[in-house]
Amino acid sequence: MQSYCNSLASYSRLKTREVKIGQLLLGNGHPIRVQTMTTTDTMDTQATVAQCIRCIEAGAEMVRITAPSKKEAENLLQIKNELRKRGYETPLIADIHFTPNAAEIAAKIVEKVRINPGNYIDKKKFEQIEYSDADYAEEIERIRERFTPLVKICKEHGTAMRIGTNHGSLSDRIMSRYGDTAIGMVESAMEFLRIARSENYHNIMLSMKSSNPLVMAQAYRLLVKHMSDEFAECYPLHLGVTEAGDGEDGRIKSAIGIGSLLQDGIGDTIRVSLTEDPEFEIPVCKDLLKNLPAENTIVAKVELPYSPFEYARRNTHEIINTGKKHVPVVIADFMLQKLITPADLVSIGYVYNPETDKWKIADGAADFIFTHDKTINFHLPGTLRVICSYKTWLHTNEPEKYFPLFDGSNYQNANRTSPLLNFIAVNADEDCSAIIAFLQNNTNFVPCIFSNEVNAMQQCRMFFIELMQQKITNPVVIAVESNAVTIDEQLINFSVVSGGLFLDGLGDGIWLINNPEKLENIGMKGRTYLPMENNHRFLNNTSFSILQAVRTRISKTEFISCPSCGRTLFDLQETTAKIRAVTQHLKGLKIAIMGCIVNGPGEMADADFGYVGSGPGKITLYKGKKVVKKNINSDIAVQELINLLKENEVWIDAETQVKMQL
Repeated sequence: MQSYCNSLASYSRLKTREVKIGQLLLGNGHPIRVQTMTTTDTMDTQATVAQCIRCIEAGAEMVRITAPSKKEAENLLQIKNELRKRGYETPLIADIHFTPNAAEIAAKIVEKVRINPGNYIDKKKFEQIEYSDADYAEEIERIRERFTPLVKICKEHGTAMRIGTNHGSLSDRIMSRYGDTAIGMVESAMEFLRIARSENYHNIMLSMKSSNPLVMAQAYRLLVKHMSDEFAECYPLHLGVTEAGDGEDGRIKSAIGIGSLLQDGIGDTIRVSLTEDPEFEIPVCKDLLKNLPAENTIVAKVELPYSPFEYARRNTHEIINTGKKHVPVVIADFMLQKLITPADLVSIGYVYNPETDKWKIADGAADFIFTHDKTINFHLPGTLRVICSYKTWLHTNEPEKYFPLFDGSNYQNANRTSPLLNFIAVNADEDCSAIIAFLQNNTNFVPCIFSNEVNAMQQCRMFFIELMQQKITNPVVIAVESNAVTIDEQLINFSVVSGGLFLDGLGDGIWLINNPEKLENIGMKGRTYLPMENNHRFLNNTSFSILQAVRTRISKTEFISCPSCGRTLFDLQETTAKIRAVTQHLKGLKIAIMGCIVNGPGEMADADFGYVGSGPGKITLYKGKKVVKKNINSDIAVQELINLLKENEVWIDAETQVKMQL
């Protein structure tokens, strides 16, 4: 095994044990299964059944239902019976957090139970506890005693189990010994897995969820390595980015975390956690799966020159504003634009005021604009530079503003190059040895790496590996072209390829390319297409959202919101929209919006502030993991959140921020 997967260079599914969930087989090379979770009250049998049916008809192969107490667990029988009566045999999963009794009831009814080892037996009070080895071993025995009855019930009834670790709900015991780390997540699950194995129970899958795709990917990789090292086998893996949020951001986060692992052959079932109705999660899952490559039985041996289990950005040297300690640059693609005017730059973060003769520059403003065969006939804002074809560049006379892009082999016989900065297009699908040799002696060239293959992420990664092995430190821009016909598919294409590389510290810039004439504008009736201006905005926003999701360039507020479930105590979608509307200008702030206390202080992980349902019509506000305002009426809670931000001096009026940007 190469660190954590079968192959770093080609698509090859990780071999896992076969697990049976009802009549559904998972792992061991079976198709990657799609699942979701209901948002209805579990005690409302008819509403839950109706939502299950909508999810099943959308393509869900398993449906999870929350069972926070014994009464909900018992009502799973009514839900299951009603579904079976209507002809639906889809396996049901009971979602358990704090209540072993509920799990033991549910395990006799449904086909699978999910437990969270962080709060199933342990209590979480955010306390640092010093354990001796003997004390720690005693705690493990306590867990064994309480967990074994569930294992025996599952074994007796043929019920499957998911041991589902969440980054934000690690127990005080795990946190005290391992800290808030990926290895802590892995060990939290391994403790429970060892107990199950000791009872000869193997109908198990595991998950390592986090709202941070970087932590999530590292934890899954570590889990694979630890299972392989300790057991010489792997159990099936359920992939998901928890509390991903809604809309574009939720899809991007999920695609980066889930998609990058899928590309490496990791994952046996997936769930995309969106703050939307659960049936809308299914198409996103299908888009993630539809473009996976055909499996390659020939596995190339590749040694990674970096650790896949901890983040470290690739060492590069500085070329103007690219590389070294600079944040990754964003390139706006205007190749298809026939004429570029000041108004066109609004879509990439620049607004010109003719009265003051000044540009307003947004936090999400592109750094470069690619014009191909055109020059710009007006004064550009100071932070924006132009990339054009080498042939066009030869006729420009602003050496600090215009920079050439070389393609094909024209870099080898160019009569003149920029003394400051040059770009060179590199197809990772081809033999790159000549370009790599060229880069060893041309330190002011920035490769723009791309691939047309289905496993583009792996193809591009091989180029980075070669650069690192040759000790070449030129910065590299990751270029991704998508020919998909829907916005959702393009978001996933862009996010999987570029995001998967950024997670490994690879990449000093991002360049997204598409053809708007092929892009269907979802949300409008009939088959319409995205206007050029809107397409530029879409690509620019997506670029910055990807960089934000991988935590390499922060340009906006980050919202960590749970997908809702039967425990949710308010309208999560409506509330998320309200909070987003009044706080989306607060760059760099992380705000968590959680439906209940289960997804409260723990699941929020690294949020700065939290808005958590604490009872019907009641909200509790957090600063970090500390309660600061309890049981506020929901009708005033958003304003109270704003007041809390003001009290902590992180609030800026939107109007003030606009003035600061001028």
